[in-house]
Amino acid sequence: MPFTTTEFPGLLVFDPVVYKDERGYFLETYNEQAWEKQGISIRFVQDNQSFSRHGVIRGLHYQLEPYQQAKLIRVLSGRIIDVAVDLRRGSPTYGRHMAIELSAENRKQFFIPAGFAHGFSVISETAEVSYKCDGFYHKDSEGGIRYDDPVLNIDWKVSADEAIVSEKDRELPVLANCRNNFEFKG
Repeated sequence: MPFTTTEFPGLLVFDPVVYKDERGYFLETYNEQAWEKQGISIRFVQDNQSFSRHGVIRGLHYQLEPYQQAKLIRVLSGRIIDVAVDLRRGSPTYGRHMAIELSAENRKQFFIPAGFAHGFSVISETAEVSYKCDGFYHKDSEGGIRYDDPVLNIDWKVSADEAIVSEKDRELPVLANCRNNFEFKG
């Protein structure tokens, strides 16, 4: 099970092996032993799924410690731009973001450790997104950053007039003013 490291400590791209034949295909979307061999010992406790149409931007969301969440994101149908923003103070990539296209066709998955904000935009007609979390949802620990923070300058691959953003996400603070209690642990 191939993993690709990124310049962001802990942030990984997982590209599963796909076995194809005349019947279709098969792949392992998660295998605990393979992740442990990669040095990641994690227990996922919650799976989430969303369906969105073109232009939807969800995020950027996270949960504060001690209710922080690591996430493993994949796309069941359609295409998205998936984004992670490093919020870990002291990290060499603090305040920077990484964006990757995830799709039903490329089957890539994005592992986002705790300490990152997460969001995505839908660049196909519709998209179904599934993700695993290693912590339960905790409303009082919700945090977020505006999707259009000019300092982050994220290219969502969706024009401003096409963007569909919830009122709640439009009211989030910019990175400089967000609630944040994450520290980089090396």
